Amino acid sequence: MKLTQKVQVKNEMGIHTRPATVIVKLLQNAKCNVSFTYKRETINAKSILSILMLAATQHSRITITAEGEDADEVMQKLISAFERGFEE
Repeated sequence: MKLTQKVQVKNEMGIHTRPATVIVKLLQNAKCNVSFTYKRETINAKSILSILMLAATQHSRITITAEGEDADEVMQKLISAFERGFEE
């Protein structure tokens, strides 16, 4: 199963170290492949360095793609994390 969803970065400082860490921890047991696309660049969302290199600022729109066995569950967790602004 392949799912795609656009989300908006809500936290004031964008995707910096703390939110990137939350994302990587959320994905560490995921069986599916997850990627983020921002400004024509697609990265592996399980890599903290790749996430940081996107340099996504507040109000940026990121496309999440999850493909594999638990894609639906993982997508819901990621959407929720983005909507909550990573609890910041």
